[in-house]
Amino acid sequence: MIAPANPSTLEYAASRVADHFLFGIYFDLSRYLIAAGVLTAVLLVFRGFAESRRIQVGRRASRADYRRELLSSMRTVAVYAVVTLTILVGRETGVILLSVKDADLWTIVWQIALIVIAHDAWFYWAHRAMHSKRLFRATHLHHHKSRTPTPWTAYSFTMTEAVIEVAFVPVFLFVTSQLGIAYAVFAILFFIWHQMIRNVMAHAGSELFPAGWVDNPWTSWISTTTHHDLHHSSGHNFGFYFTFWDRWMGTEHPRYRETFREVTTRRRQPEAAAEPAE
Repeated sequence: MIAPANPSTLEYAASRVADHFLFGIYFDLSRYLIAAGVLTAVLLVFRGFAESRRIQVGRRASRADYRRELLSSMRTVAVYAVVTLTILVGRETGVILLSVKDADLWTIVWQIALIVIAHDAWFYWAHRAMHSKRLFRATHLHHHKSRTPTPWTAYSFTMTEAVIEVAFVPVFLFVTSQLGIAYAVFAILFFIWHQMIRNVMAHAGSELFPAGWVDNPWTSWISTTTHHDLHHSSGHNFGFYFTFWDRWMGTEHPRYRETFREVTTRRRQPEAAAEPAE
């Protein structure tokens, strides 16, 4: 009879670390491939819509761009897997509080709202810092090689930027844990998928939000594809989910709303006018 594993042994600890790391690889790679792949497929299926709402008219990503984005994204997945490992180990050691029990709806709602708002602030200020002359080349230049973003640009980071981007989650969970807040696992999963979906949407290259979005007071504070696309081509618009940090700090592109209106009201070209297939 084989004796059960002793949690105090080095072999057991090593196996737990390996299991957590492999889970992180699987989880982060799958959500990247699913989100970017599904959006790419949607843009191909609805090509007429995508072309009529193309933000950078006349400019397209090259095969080299796609290749670079995919390869660097694998590096980002590895970094994110290490952070997933850190979170899971932190939970096992009690440093990070995560609740696997069913939480009531109100708890899930306010926890999602809190982490999304906090992440938007983290992203804005970290993003602006990476655009400084001292840090840009070492951290953020690689991401901006994608001047014409695609859904696959979402994870195209240097290792340094990947660490900066993903460090938010363990830092946030550590701080909230010190305050005695045990985050519901469902709230964390919702946040992670929301972050991934919004990320690929921001890099779609075609405006996905409906006309009138920027003129409605109920929606104008939520960023659009045009908002982030202008960042790749201009150096404005550092926010992620929302526009209010850019408004408050005076970093919003001066023609953001005008560009959004132009893109979303552009007349769709007839199919006969489409580019001939090679």
